[in-house]
Amino acid sequence: MIIDSAGASDIDALADLLGVLFLQETEFTPNKVLQKRALERIISDPLIGYVLCARNRVEEEATKNSIVLVGMVSLLFTQSTALGAKVAILEDMIVAPEFRGCGVGSQLLNAAVDLAENLGCKRITLLTDKLNFDAQQFYEKHGFNRSNMTPFRRLL
Repeated sequence: MIIDSAGASDIDALADLLGVLFLQETEFTPNKVLQKRALERIISDPLIGYVLCARNRVEEEATKNSIVLVGMVSLLFTQSTALGAKVAILEDMIVAPEFRGCGVGSQLLNAAVDLAENLGCKRITLLTDKLNFDAQQFYEKHGFNRSNMTPFRRLL
């Protein structure tokens, strides 16, 4: 498995993965045009954030190898007045269904945590669907704690 930063050539495949994620979540609806627009902004400006990709080498006919994007995680940055420091928001994390349970998610999450730490972030915050118990267990297993904060949203 290869974990690296996304580039412009990955945007279409990343938007497809986000489509899978947003079909799982009750509050969001896939919209490839919107997802591609946001991905372009994030990938083009490291002050906004980073998108990390998990890539897997797949053997094909005639001994050709190809590399397939099988997962992603995005980190967005802001400043915390409580900590007086840069913090990260883990905005999206998804592993293609056929690659789940193989350690891809753990590699992606560990890479995201390392990146945030190396960039001086003092906290990572994430939201997960209230009914996605597998994701909640996954994040707890990786050292994330439930917050006493309750998220509220207002669409503009």
